[in-house]
Amino acid sequence: MNAMLETPELPAVFDGVKLAAVAAVLYVIVRCLNLKSPTAPPDLYFQDSGLSRFLLKSCPLLTKEYIPPLIWGKSGHIQTALYGKMGRVRSPHPYGHRKFITMSDGATSTFDLFEPLAEHCVGDDITMVICPGIANHSEKQYIRTFVDYAQKNGYRCAVLNHLGALPNIELTSPRMFTYGCTWEFGAMVNYIKKTYPLTQLVVVGFSLGGNIVCKYLGETQANQEKVLCCVSVCQGYSALRAQETFMQWDQCRRFYNFLMADNMKKIILSHRQALFGDHVKKPQSLEDTDLSRLYTATSLMQIDDNVMRMFHGYNSLKEYYEEESCMRYLHRIYVPLMLVNAADDPVVHESLLTIPKSLSEKRENVMFVLPLHGGHLGFFEGSVLFPEPLTWMDKLVVEYANAICQWERNKSQCSDTEQVEADLE
Repeated sequence: MNAMLETPELPAVFDGVKLAAVAAVLYVIVRCLNLKSPTAPPDLYFQDSGLSRFLLKSCPLLTKEYIPPLIWGKSGHIQTALYGKMGRVRSPHPYGHRKFITMSDGATSTFDLFEPLAEHCVGDDITMVICPGIANHSEKQYIRTFVDYAQKNGYRCAVLNHLGALPNIELTSPRMFTYGCTWEFGAMVNYIKKTYPLTQLVVVGFSLGGNIVCKYLGETQANQEKVLCCVSVCQGYSALRAQETFMQWDQCRRFYNFLMADNMKKIILSHRQALFGDHVKKPQSLEDTDLSRLYTATSLMQIDDNVMRMFHGYNSLKEYYEEESCMRYLHRIYVPLMLVNAADDPVVHESLLTIPKSLSEKRENVMFVLPLHGGHLGFFEGSVLFPEPLTWMDKLVVEYANAICQWERNKSQCSDTEQVEADLE
């Protein structure tokens, strides 16, 4: 009798286990996809000034909610993974011309030049000089998408191909791109200035490229001539501060470090003959390079210490990171500067964001933009599942550049009016 009474309870027990399992799975999904995170306008850090007030009026994206795809867009990991794996969806193929520049040390620098496809909103000749992320070039999908959008908004675009990044371009000297070397970017900018003497420049850098362009502008005041503004997206500002956080496992940062190091190893080893071959005349620092340490490296720091710093003869990794980081140059930039990071970027640790926050509190020309979501160079937009071809980042950079162009045009017109009134008096 007791057994007959207990038997009907067994299905209820199993149902309870199933319900608990489903609840556990849903909990993990909600946590991993960060579904409970709200959507909101980006946090803005700036000083109250005429320029900042004009930007807030002229750039709606600064004050509107950034709404990522509903299902996965609030996960910085998925945003970053999608950027890393596919770059962008339905990426266009803008038509450009590849330019070659021979550097003083025999290196061959290349960049791609894309002419505007429409008249600019202020009617001026404006060129965007663009520096991509680590080991990237003009053929990457996120670069192609951005260039196509900028062209359609009236911008000429010049995109640097990092030295050694293009698989079909051989190195012609024992050197490749490094974290903060500005030589190739500077050569591209000088070419644009000489070829288009009437053009004005908008400087744009993504990730590592953001470090390079900010360092370039801060190296000398002459580098800021004819520059209207600068935009840096998803950079880390200080490699010296970042190296410790990049070895930590929180937010899987150590895993991202390993993946980027593995990619760097492949690029370096693809150029092993040009860099380390016996027939190559190379500096003493490279003569002492132990390639066995490169083969066994599992982090960017190990590669930087054993190979990358040697290209410029730095005595230590600490010296290399101090000299190559833009942090010590940011305060020397006087043109309007917009620094963009995502709060959920799994690559750039939140402690590094104190650098742009502090800078924006001291300098009227600086605005720091920090959306909740976007990952590392993701910033995808979309309704539920599928992202749009254009990202929030693409739109923001062009919108900001347009606003600065209009700001400069308004200042010029005011100056002309004041001059006319002075002449009449």
